[in-house]
Amino acid sequence: MSTNYSIELEPREEFGSSGSRRLRRQGRVPVVVYGADKQNAHYTTDHNSLIHSLEVEAFHSAIIDVKEGGKKQGAILREVQMHPYKQQVLHVDLQRVKATEQITLRVPLHFEGDDIAPGVKVEGGIFSRLITDVEIQCLPKDLPEYLSVDVSELEINNSVHLSDIQLPEGVELTAMQHDSDDYAIASITPSRIAADIEDEEGDEEEFGEDIVEAEEESSE
Repeated sequence: MSTNYSIELEPREEFGSSGSRRLRRQGRVPVVVYGADKQNAHYTTDHNSLIHSLEVEAFHSAIIDVKEGGKKQGAILREVQMHPYKQQVLHVDLQRVKATEQITLRVPLHFEGDDIAPGVKVEGGIFSRLITDVEIQCLPKDLPEYLSVDVSELEINNSVHLSDIQLPEGVELTAMQHDSDDYAIASITPSRIAADIEDEEGDEEEFGEDIVEAEEESSE
């Protein structure tokens, strides 16, 4: 269960809304750690260190080393409460993990080859990401940082689906376990400019036909 991220925790001594406000003024963030057949525990962590970590995509789908009570414990990020308009973390929930128990977590999708896909490079289409992450289930040791999706062969008006994702060993998509709908995750569609040109050409063709018909009627 390897990790590249860690969070330093300190025991929380003040509780309630007034205690939380004081902690935040001191640059601390309230943290709850739960799971792994242990009691919920309340801590605080440094706000600036945490918010820098939250800016890293992989941090949200990683096993994090949580230094809890003098011991290290692997955990995953479960919930982050942000201030409505400030760049401020209000509260964090972490779930402890056990090496022998599967976890369920959302991981990002990285689409590769969209710039060289025939639908884009040759046919002038627009590549669209229909979803940006998926929910997976695996043991902590098998948790991927992200899932790659190769779209380099995708043509215009075509899509890639859940079933096209190449999963690492030991990783399953929860949607494929419970849902028979193999929905699209990305597609290439005609650009608006191309569509407008096609519409204009169609209108001109219809207009030309109308003129011919009018001339034929007048000659009669």
